[in-house]
Amino acid sequence: MLWISYDLGVKGDYEGLYAWLENHEAQECGNSLATLQYEYTADLVDEIQKDLSECMSLARHDRIYMIWREDSKIKGKFLFGKRKAAPWSGYGSQEPQVDEELQENG
Repeated sequence: MLWISYDLGVKGDYEGLYAWLENHEAQECGNSLATLQYEYTADLVDEIQKDLSECMSLARHDRIYMIWREDSKIKGKFLFGKRKAAPWSGYGSQEPQVDEELQENG
């Protein structure tokens, strides 16, 4: 089982994404979040990226994030797009934290 979170903006190809989600019998889990089973042969991330990109048009600012369990660990990765500043940044009393994902890549 995996979860897909999506942010396609106002002009995103929701029809293409929704068709893909329905074809994979996804279940709705709130705004812009779905869960589904996905069968793959070798590399889950590569195969699902390829599958999605063939079924929908992706724009520069579209973001799709996947969360899945692998070897009893929870993993997450942007399939398309990247992390941006959170709308709640600056509201709390916590010190800013360095994002480990960004730190590893750059």
